[in-house]
Formats: sequence, C-alpha cells, structure tokens
Amino acid sequence: MSQALIAALQNPALYPHPVDGFQVIETHISWIILTGTYAYKLKKPVDFGFLDFTELSARKHFCEEELRLNQRLAADLYLEVLPITGSVEAPQLDGAGEPIEYMLKMREFPQAQLMAQVQARGELSDAHIDALAKRIAQFHLATPRVPADHPLSTPEAIVAPMRQNFEQIRPLLSEAADLEQLDALLDWTETTISRLQPLLEQRCQQGFIRECHGDLHLGNATIIDDEVVLFDCIEFNDPFRLIDIASDAAFLAMDLEDRGLKCQARRFINGWLEHSGDYAALELLNLYKAYRAMVRAKVNLFRLFQEQDAVQRKVILRQYRGYANLAESYSAIPSRFLAITHGVSAVGKSQVALRLVEALGVVRLRSDVERKRLHGAQTDDAKGMLHAGIYSPQASEATYRRLHELAETALNAGFSAVIDASYLKQEQRQAAWQVAESTGVPFLIIDCQAPDAVIEQWLAQRQAQGADASDATMEVIRAQQADREALSEAEQLLSRRVDTHEAASLDDLVAAIRQRLPGL
Repeated sequence: MSQALIAALQNPALYPHPVDGFQVIETHISWIILTGTYAYKLKKPVDFGFLDFTELSARKHFCEEELRLNQRLAADLYLEVLPITGSVEAPQLDGAGEPIEYMLKMREFPQAQLMAQVQARGELSDAHIDALAKRIAQFHLATPRVPADHPLSTPEAIVAPMRQNFEQIRPLLSEAADLEQLDALLDWTETTISRLQPLLEQRCQQGFIRECHGDLHLGNATIIDDEVVLFDCIEFNDPFRLIDIASDAAFLAMDLEDRGLKCQARRFINGWLEHSGDYAALELLNLYKAYRAMVRAKVNLFRLFQEQDAVQRKVILRQYRGYANLAESYSAIPSRFLAITHGVSAVGKSQVALRLVEALGVVRLRSDVERKRLHGAQTDDAKGMLHAGIYSPQASEATYRRLHELAETALNAGFSAVIDASYLKQEQRQAAWQVAESTGVPFLIIDCQAPDAVIEQWLAQRQAQGADASDATMEVIRAQQADREALSEAEQLLSRRVDTHEAASLDDLVAAIRQRLPGL
C-alpha cells in the first residue's frame, strides 16, 4: 500500500454517497479518510512486533476483528468491511476482481465531538467524567471473562507487555539520562510485580481478566446525541485486549493525568470503583498507570522511524520524556490518612468527600452505594425505610464493617480514604478509628454541619433529580437528629467542623489536611 492509493481514494466518484470533501488522518498504523458522512479506515502494511499488518490477509482479518469488537460499544458507528479492487491508480470499492486492499467503513461524526477536542476547548465537564466512569464500568462488568485456564489469564501474561515495553524502548534511546531513568523504572516495575504476584494470580482466578477495550483515552471517546461513545478498541493483539479490567481503566486515568487533569482522573477512578465495586484493584493502579504511560511513550518513539525532520524528532523525544516522567511519578511513596464524615443525611457529606477525592486523591467509600451492593436492594425498595430491611441495625452493622474492610484495602494499597457515611453512633466511629490505628495513619472526623433549611432544600433537589444513591427522607433525617450520639471529648480532638453550605469552610479543610500531610 502507498500514499498513491490514499490519494486515489480521494475521488468522490468512487463513493455511493455524497462526499462533502476529504480529510485524511494518519497514525503510525493506519489512515482514516473522512468524507463528511462516512469514514474509511485502512491499515498500514507495518510490523512493529506487537502487530503485523504486512500481509493483505492479515489486514483483512484485523479489519473484520475491528468491526466485531467495536460493535460492542459503538454498533451505530462501525458498519462493514469493504474490499478495494482494481489498481492502486484506479481503485474500486467493493467491485469485481481480486481485492488489492481492505478498509473498514464507519459512520462519521464531527471531530469537534471527540472528547479530546472537548477537553482542548476547556469544555470537559464533571458530567462527562461521571458518564465515562459509569459506561466503562458497565462494559467491564458485561464483557466476557477470559477463562482461568487461558494462556493470557496468568500473572506472566499480564506483565509480559510491561517487560516488552522496556525491551522495545531501550534500542530507541541514546542519551544517558533517558537510559538511566528507564533502568530505574524497570527496577521499580520488577519489584512491584514481585510484591503483587499473589494479587495478580488472584485477579486471574477470580475472572478480572476480560475482553476489554485496550486503548481507552479521550481520543477514543466521543459524544453522540449527548451520550458518551467509546470506539477504536485494540483488535490487533490479544494480549493488549484480554487484560485486567483495572488496567483498562488505568489507561484513561493516565491519559487524563497526562493532560493535566489530575482532579478529573481522581474523579473518574472513584466513579469507576463505585460502579464496578472492584476496590481490590487499588493496589495495582499505579503499576498499571505506569505501564500505560510507557505504552504511550513507546508509541511516540516508534514515530522516530517515520520522521526525518530534526525539529519534529525533538518534539517526539520531548513527548516520550513527558510520558516517562509521568510513569516515574507513580512510583512515589504517598502520604496517607483515613477520614470519616459525620452528619445526618443530605447535609452535604458526599460533596465534602468528593472534594477530597479531587483535591487530594483520596478514595471515597460511600455507605449508600456499598449498602446496596452488599445487600442487593434496589433504591425504590428501600425509600423511606427506617430501622428495617437494609437499614436494620444488623444490616447497618454489616455495611459499616464492609466500609472499614474497604478502607483498610485502600490504605494498604497506598491510598488515603474517606468514608462517606453518617457515623452517628460512637461505636461506628470507634471502629473506623481502629482501622486508622491498625494501619498506622492519621485519623480525621469531618463534622458536617448545615442549617436545617439548607438540608431540606438539598434533600428536595436530590429527590427531584432522582439520581442519588441515598434513600433518606425528612422523616429519616429527623430520626437521625434525635438519635445521634454527640462526639466525645476524645473524638472532638480528632474532628474538624465543616459548614457544608460555605465554600470557604471546605477550602480550609483541604488546606489544613495539606498542611498536616504535605506529601499529598
């Protein structure tokens, strides 16, 4: 295949639909021809080791695989595989004769709707991040599991691409500082792999290796009819797609951080955790994010072979170093703490906890979410219930026990945690305090306060929106106010009041935690 074929395909007479004009997008492995209504993707005849498109039969096969796999997430975009017949100079689409090439036909969407473009315009919202987290978690929970006896469902298979990154990057580097950093990253990766070997084995046995997307970043997500749509998954390499779902999610988190969107990355991971319930993945996230950063670093270096301009080669090396530095940042030893919220329903605890997620990178654990996950109840079945069903004393005790187990998991994985729950009973608070004591981290009680009128207003707004996990009603809130146990003198020493209706109060909380733990 040559640029001559790409040029010849830019002929409106070839297409059975109106053509508004042509735009060609080139990557290191493909060309995409945009026509205004449909997009046509052709694979380059390249061999990078991890993919081999040199044979026409391989390009045909992987066009068909790309169609099959992407229809899982974007059935309306991916339409069919078409043979190109004729000659390079005079090609025909789906014509008679022996095919000289194949291309994938897709429905075109405005490039301005790409989430990478949305982000570049400064229009990426919290709602977009939340939608991504929910969509990706739902996909991960639904996509087929790789059987435990499959060759790719082993710790060795999980880490092989990580090691391959270093093997393929090393020959492309020449400067001593780059090679020294690469060696340090390899040492950290190998040490982390060794430490997490039992967890990797557990992930394989418990079905967390699944047929994933493999290339989740903002450039492969778009907005169509106000819905987030994911496309362009990995089709050319099974080990890159049959992976741990946490590795899939880590790619998008890394991409957000590379774009300087650290708060949004934290919000995404917390949303993904809440929807998937996969808190055991926390201990693997930094390893997976570092791996994903090195994937992007490697892909940038591959462009050196296709680029002759000296200035552009320097740009490519600068991009490589940006990803390598990002990977290195994931090896830092974090400061940790455990916080719990204290206050009645609708007082703003969840928003306080979410602010800590975005500002400080903590993991938020929500009692409303984990209670339903633990007891399997639907929101509508539990509305208005007080001291019964999933809100019985026994169910609440089990819920708090689960929250404390998850907090310990997060802390042991190197993350701070905030438990978003009422904690109206001293016994509940003491149990959380013991988690902090046993893991050797500071403990904070965030005493959330707001006027009754504000609580009633927020409750009404939440009920009108109908999207929150909480089932609380005013009857429940009044009962909580009557039954709550005040903070003891010892607890008051560990607490900080936050007036949730005042933004400055929450800012002061974040500043105080940062002052106490400057490593955050």
